[in-house]
Amino acid sequence: MLLAQPPSSVTGPLNEVLAVIAWLATAAGVAGLLFVGIRMAISLRQGDGQEHLVQFAMVMGACIIASTAGPIVAFVT
Repeated sequence: MLLAQPPSSVTGPLNEVLAVIAWLATAAGVAGLLFVGIRMAISLRQGDGQEHLVQFAMVMGACIIASTAGPIVAFVT
């Protein structure tokens, strides 16, 4: 039994938008890691401790979610 699929005139532009969002999520993840790393370096130089580990974990979690969203959507469809 074949399932009905939307026409390619709909899925083509949608795939392009999803690709752009994926690249933006990757860029935001890299920028977030750089930002947290810079703040960690400044804090360590000033003598502060490990308070940025939570921020690093949050950015890494967001990167994992963003990187697995595409394969999950591809699996579902």
